[in-house]
Amino acid sequence: MPWDWEKLKQQQQRSSGGMPPQVDEVVRKFKQMNRSGAWIIVLIIILVYLGSSAFYTVSVDEVGVVQRFGRYVRTVEPGLHFKFPRGIEKVSKVRVRHVYKEEFGFRTLRAGVRTQYASDKAYDDESVMLTGDLNVAVVPWIVQYRIKDPYQFLFKVHNVRKTLRDLSEASMRMVVGDRSINEVISKREEIADEARGVLQKELDRAQTGINVVTIEMKKTNVPGPVQSSFNEVNQAIQERERMIYQAREGYNKAIPAAIGNAEKTIKAAEGYALDRVNRAKGDAARFVAQYRAYAKAKDVTRRRLYLEALKGVFPKMGKKYVIDADQKGILPFLDLTKEQGGTGK
Repeated sequence: MPWDWEKLKQQQQRSSGGMPPQVDEVVRKFKQMNRSGAWIIVLIIILVYLGSSAFYTVSVDEVGVVQRFGRYVRTVEPGLHFKFPRGIEKVSKVRVRHVYKEEFGFRTLRAGVRTQYASDKAYDDESVMLTGDLNVAVVPWIVQYRIKDPYQFLFKVHNVRKTLRDLSEASMRMVVGDRSINEVISKREEIADEARGVLQKELDRAQTGINVVTIEMKKTNVPGPVQSSFNEVNQAIQERERMIYQAREGYNKAIPAAIGNAEKTIKAAEGYALDRVNRAKGDAARFVAQYRAYAKAKDVTRRRLYLEALKGVFPKMGKKYVIDADQKGILPFLDLTKEQGGTGK
């Protein structure tokens, strides 16, 4: 295809010195516009700018904090509101109904059915604590909170999140430092409630504008290198407790039985003593009565006592043979000197 050198030169001249015909046409038409039309365009642009920066909307879970030249002016509720244009008044929206959370000792990489967590060893400086009995425990926990005072949250503390984390860690370490390692492992809910109260008190004192909803403690344990030794100690403690319970069980069985037997023996002795005393009093009274009767009629009373004594003795003597002392010549087949057997009667 042959080159059109004349046409090519014309294009080079236009690119080097002249302007395209379309641009020339635009410039010419713009110059033809009157001065009032330009002011109308500028005015429209200014009105659009002012309207876009003067009206704003606050969502249902937020409040708006308005500043005028950097100074706090007011707090507005959800809805459509008006303010002075940008540069005069500024609105900061704060989510007061949203529940925020801070994690200590671990980080959640992705939440879901199978939640993924970051390595716990990377956050040992947050979770490793010294307990009251001088043991080391790994205590991960979560702080959930809301913003209750937007003014304090925005203006009273420079870095609210860092302040919250520092106070949370200090509160938890103080509470854990007053408990034994077994209490830290087994009484997590009690420790979490106490730490929440301490943390809320410190946050209010610092004027952070934060309300702690709850503190949730995760699984508490001891560091990995001492886990085996700690398990052995726990087994020894459990064995000791088991032996103590067995000893208490034997004690509870033996001591009450011994006390019951002692009380039974005492009651029997008291009954026997009472019986002997009563019998002695009865015998003494009977003897006194007999003596009085004997004093009144000695012969009759002596004979009656003799007969009563024989009446009690004779039935126990078996067969009795009464013979005259002067009797002679008793038949030899009647042997009175030997006791008769049961078959010979």
